[in-house]
Amino acid sequence: MESLIEKIIHNGNLLSIIIRANFKKSGITFFTPLDFSQQLGYMSHPKGKIIEPHIHNVVKREIHYTKEVLIIKKGKLKVNFYSEDKNFIESKFLYEGDVILLAEGGHGFEVIEDIEMIEVKQGPYCGEADKTRFIPKEDDNNGK
Repeated sequence: MESLIEKIIHNGNLLSIIIRANFKKSGITFFTPLDFSQQLGYMSHPKGKIIEPHIHNVVKREIHYTKEVLIIKKGKLKVNFYSEDKNFIESKFLYEGDVILLAEGGHGFEVIEDIEMIEVKQGPYCGEADKTRFIPKEDDNNGK
């Protein structure tokens, strides 16, 4: 059985965090390190809980890598993870209700069943300057 929270780590770098659809925990849980430019958390509160109104302050931040979050609304998606040098590491499947944060390294997707998903990432979007497309290399042990 897969864990409800899965971390894909390669050479000490956190490439991805997967939160499975059936994850539940009372209160607020953040999955990302405090220094990540994209924060990912889960909240569960009882009826009547008041979250105080607030305004987010202007804070200058420096972003080095685009981090993206995918929310699977419907279907099945295969995610292939790659190292910075374009070698395959491993694959994971995402299902309806799963959420993934893609933080570092490379990734590619194969739609296994018709998919509907939402993507959230930092902006502004820089067009093709935001990514480098590649044909994956296979290393000697297939990423294992």
